[in-house]
Amino acid sequence: MTSSAFEHLSPAFPGKAPWGTASKLRAWQQAALDQYRDAAPRDFLCVATPGAGKTTFALRIARELLASRTVRRVIVVAPTEHLKVQWADAAARVGIQLDPGLGGSRRGRAREFDGVAVTYAGVAARTFHYEALVASLPTLVILDEIHHAGDSKSWGDAVASSFGYATRRLALTGTPFRSDESPIPFVTYEQGPGGTRVSRADFTYGYADALADNVVRPVVFMNYGGPMRWRTKSGDEMAADLGEPLTKDLTAHAWRTALDPRGEWIAAVLAAADRRLTEVRRHVPDAGGLVIATNQTTARAYAATLASITGVKPALVLSDDPGSSTRISEFSASTDRWMVAVRMVSEGVDVPRLAVGVYATATSTPLFFAQAVGRFVRTRRRGELATVFLPTVPIVLAHAAMLERQRDHVLGRKSSSDADAELWDEGLIEAANRAEAASAELLGTFEPVSSDANFDHVLFDGASFGLHALPHSDDEHDYLGLPGLLEPDQVASLLRERQRRQLTRREASDRRTARAERTPVEVVALHRTLATLRKELNALVAQHARVQGTPHSHVHAELRRQCGGPALAQCSAEQVSERIKRLRAWRSAG
Repeated sequence: MTSSAFEHLSPAFPGKAPWGTASKLRAWQQAALDQYRDAAPRDFLCVATPGAGKTTFALRIARELLASRTVRRVIVVAPTEHLKVQWADAAARVGIQLDPGLGGSRRGRAREFDGVAVTYAGVAARTFHYEALVASLPTLVILDEIHHAGDSKSWGDAVASSFGYATRRLALTGTPFRSDESPIPFVTYEQGPGGTRVSRADFTYGYADALADNVVRPVVFMNYGGPMRWRTKSGDEMAADLGEPLTKDLTAHAWRTALDPRGEWIAAVLAAADRRLTEVRRHVPDAGGLVIATNQTTARAYAATLASITGVKPALVLSDDPGSSTRISEFSASTDRWMVAVRMVSEGVDVPRLAVGVYATATSTPLFFAQAVGRFVRTRRRGELATVFLPTVPIVLAHAAMLERQRDHVLGRKSSSDADAELWDEGLIEAANRAEAASAELLGTFEPVSSDANFDHVLFDGASFGLHALPHSDDEHDYLGLPGLLEPDQVASLLRERQRRQLTRREASDRRTARAERTPVEVVALHRTLATLRKELNALVAQHARVQGTPHSHVHAELRRQCGGPALAQCSAEQVSERIKRLRAWRSAG
């Protein structure tokens, strides 16, 4: 690249920002920039919480290094195709032109750009090409979410080989690194306890600091549990309450039963999240919501459920392709209510208006959870509040409670005496941490039967508020109805008030129940009870048969097959009640 490549940065070229023009930095960005200027390091690792503004910080460094001719080219390495485009757009706003397309391989276009944006997979596929680019001109390499260089040994080796000759390397991350045996290239490690090697960041800006500086939004976690039933591969029917202490396998099955799109749990949680979004939009009119699903099949099903709840089809992002990138951009620029996605919106994607989220995935790693929550904390103005709906699963709640803690990338096994490390690792569901194919294999070993949702509690600032409540109850409405614009101290105060009000209602209900129990109950003869139940069942059978065009006897036979028991005339009151309940479920389903 020759000097003419930078002519577009001159004020003589309309629409191009000169190097001297720059927006004011946040306090942490300025402090990190001052440190970088003073040290002028070849390698620099910046750990800053999602939403804090790592991209702005990195591009300011790129501007200054290009302007001083310390470097002549910029290469940005990002995790996904969409992020390549996002980096190129952000760079263009400060006068740096990056090619997010073919990696600068076409000579006719190279002189028009100051550099390229590429994925980690793209670097691994063309290691020698990027090694030659770095060797040919002084280059700044920005490694966005650098922990991805540790996703596989081949990616780490490719990054090390491709950018070994770079003049400057700036590494960024906003989430805890994975713990594995592969050192991440260009990261400095120090000796830790128990013989471990711990990464050392050159500058760290955590979530707690960002929250205190009003750089990110406070997050309220709405947690939902409920009874789950599923059938094992051997045909045995199991039942458990989501959130109860269970074995790993039972927790995995209960969790996935809750996420089954045919069940009542996910439908109730999506409806609650939509009611919460409606409340937020009273104060933040363009606020949007995001549902993070496990796979494409469930994402489509969740989108259909949301469409039935809201009357409007949500944006659906199924894969990391150019079409998905466009849909994300269109949603970001719109005022639409909901977007449903699989994994690609969990990291780095900038949709600042996202204010309500549903964590509807069985992925349980702290890394993925922190990335997902990071989509909702990007602040635009003071007082905006983020709300994330979670299943009441112990490991997920542990991640939420530890959101403000920062963790380094540790090589080797953690010391067993490290209580903090044990909390991160204890209860991690193996199937959720393996490849999706392994998760699919686990899913094939059981069949969800039924699921119901109960509001469990609210988690905010490390404290728990609220008691169990049924969907659509006054208790649930109190918590869903928090205003969308609140200061953190106001959030805690209102949650305490909501909890006090819920306790008052609960105590009043208990007193009424106690009085009712003291009131003599009229004894009804069993034959009258059975007659009433049979009459109700026969009326429901008649209605169902008329709608379906099926003989009454066929309906009775199917109820007996599903519920078990003798013919209706010999059924107990409990058996008749079970058939009534099953028939009502049929009618509700369609």
